[in-house]
Amino acid sequence: QPYPAGWLGVPGRFVDIFSTKSPNLKRTPLRPKYPPIRGSIRVINQSPPSRPLRGCTETHVLVKKEPGGTMQSLIRVTRHVAAAAATAGARGGGRRGLSTTSTLSTSGLHLPVTSFSEDEIMIKEAAAMFATDVIAPRVSEMDRTGVLDQVVIDGLFANGFMGIETSSEHGGTEANFVSSCLVIEEISKVDPAVGAGVDVHNTVVNNTITMFGSEELQAKFLPGLATEHYGSFCLSEASSGSDAFALKTKAVASADGSSYTITGEKLWISNAEHAGVFLVFANADFSLGYRGITCFAVPADTPGVEVGPPENKLGIRCSSTCAVRFTDVEVSAENILGEYGQGYKYAIGILNEGRIGIGSQMLGLAQGCFDATMPYLFEREQFGTKIGDFQGMEFQYAEIALEIESARLLVYNAARLKEAGMPFASQAAMAKLKASRVAELTASRCIEWLGGPGFIKDYPAEKYFRDSKIGAIYEGTSNIQLATIAKYLKPLYQ
Repeated sequence: QPYPAGWLGVPGRFVDIFSTKSPNLKRTPLRPKYPPIRGSIRVINQSPPSRPLRGCTETHVLVKKEPGGTMQSLIRVTRHVAAAAATAGARGGGRRGLSTTSTLSTSGLHLPVTSFSEDEIMIKEAAAMFATDVIAPRVSEMDRTGVLDQVVIDGLFANGFMGIETSSEHGGTEANFVSSCLVIEEISKVDPAVGAGVDVHNTVVNNTITMFGSEELQAKFLPGLATEHYGSFCLSEASSGSDAFALKTKAVASADGSSYTITGEKLWISNAEHAGVFLVFANADFSLGYRGITCFAVPADTPGVEVGPPENKLGIRCSSTCAVRFTDVEVSAENILGEYGQGYKYAIGILNEGRIGIGSQMLGLAQGCFDATMPYLFEREQFGTKIGDFQGMEFQYAEIALEIESARLLVYNAARLKEAGMPFASQAAMAKLKASRVAELTASRCIEWLGGPGFIKDYPAEKYFRDSKIGAIYEGTSNIQLATIAKYLKPLYQ
């Protein structure tokens, strides 16, 4: 980007930027010496805040007090267009100098999928800051022990990253789906294992309750999921992986139909170790086949619920993955999410958008690994030349940059389609498939570029490589994504 994050200005003028990233909100002036920009700009902070900049309609700062007592400056930005920029735009100019996160909007102009609203930029930058300040110092230890640090867990909830689309009425951030994807991406740039938990929790668990749960169930479970504990999506079993609806877990209704008794065992359940509620898919009538599958919200402290030890995994090690056993677990019929026998529909629908979340995780992984590796290429010298200056290397990292950008466009487009209420299942499959392939390819190439250092744990590339492999497996294997894409292609040509 030609200008730093937080750049503040109007066409043809220099202005000050102030940082409020400190517990007491002490203002620290930053005076970047960059050329004045052209075109519309976004205001991140202003001094003095009581006097709007010339040509701008409004600027203000929103500061949010977090539950832990810490303060974080969160900026609420209003759309504004400088008069000079509007004039330049009318002449077809004024676009040079705008970053890819510009929020400039002109009537009738369709912005690229890499443009974001002010709110999306705000939460994206907040997630990036949290990942750098809180997660990054703990990545190695969490990977070594396979334990998610409690400081990270507390921070995720305190910053509103665990209820991104949840309404403010239920304690959530009340942002949009794209915001969820941006948070997952930014966190995964630093640690894809943490990003995995944020993804499943937001795009799958929270959204299942929001979309299909009654008002009573939403009020019962969403506040805790936004502020206190993880949730888990319990679908996979020993006999039902890609064939998800071959599940054996059963739900037997009581004589009066007021409750159900659930018995069965689920495998590979993400976030299970920290979950406060499990969304359990069980068959309430095997004679109906998959049409008997029903989704139940089961509190973790219900008698008969037993969480096994975390699996000792190749990658995303601090993201807990456990077996969960349900032994004669009695739940009220009121805990059915949506309608009886419609669980299979809910699972299909929610996993489609969950795949966009995984695409965001894999995109973040690829970009994070690339960013961590590239500086080394211009520090390391061989034969008197920086290795990044050899044409053979230039071609390699240019190719990887191309792949990452291709994955980004697929992921962002699928997210926008979903948000717009348009069909997106095929695009979600493409996004997840492409991003997972790019993540694995990028991490592999980065290890090769680093040489010996890439093969040891002192450098992050080997962890990114281990983390990348899960992208081809969970929330639908690569072959399942290809089958989904083919399913939507066939009718176009038959």
